[in-house]
Amino acid sequence: MRVGVLLSGRGSNLQALLDAGAASWNVALAISNEPDAPGLARAGTAGVPTRTVPHRDFPDRPAFEEALDAALRAAEIELVVLAGFMRVLGPDFVARWRDRSVNIHPSLLPAFRGLDTHRRALEAGVRWHGCTVHFVRAELDAGPIVLQAAVPVRPDDTEESLAARVLAREHHVLPMAVGWIAEGRVRVEDERVVAVDPGDSSVNPSQ
Repeated sequence: MRVGVLLSGRGSNLQALLDAGAASWNVALAISNEPDAPGLARAGTAGVPTRTVPHRDFPDRPAFEEALDAALRAAEIELVVLAGFMRVLGPDFVARWRDRSVNIHPSLLPAFRGLDTHRRALEAGVRWHGCTVHFVRAELDAGPIVLQAAVPVRPDDTEESLAARVLAREHHVLPMAVGWIAEGRVRVEDERVVAVDPGDSSVNPSQ
C-alpha cells in the first residue's frame, strides 16, 4: 500500500513510519503545508519524494485542498496519514478520502479533542493520558478509532514531560495501525473499526 504523509513540523511520526517500513506498505510521498518543515528533510534523506503545498498560496481552503488532493492522486497514494498536520481538512476532502485517511492525535479520544491536550489533561487531573489513531471525519478528532495507547500521569508531570512520553507511544502505535490497515486486518463498519480475518478474500485494503 502506498502511504502519503501530511505534516507541518518536525516529522517525528513520519520518521517512525520510515523506520518501521514493512512489506505491506511504504511511505511513497510526504507533503507539507509549511515549506520549512523539518519533516521534509527527513523524507528526503530517506529517499521519499516530497511536495510543498503552502496553504498561504491559495485564496481559500477548497483551493488548497484541491491542490493537496491532486498531489496525492498523482502519486497514486492509497492511504493518507496525518502526522502533525496542523490544518483542519474540509468535508469535501475528507469525503474523497473516507476510510482511506487516518490521524494520530495526542489524547485518548474522545477526551481532549483539539489543541493543548497535555495541558488540559493535567488541568483535568486525569490519571491516564495517551494517543489515538483514528480514521478522519469532517468533525474534528471524531472518527472511528483504530488504536490507542495510554501512559500514566505522574504527580510531578509537566506538559513537556507528559508530551514526551505520549510521543514515544505515538511512534509505536502509528506504524502498527498503518500495518493493520494495509494488511486488511481492520475495516470500518457502522462507524466502528472491527477486526477482520486476514484470510477473508472479500477484503481489499486498497479499496
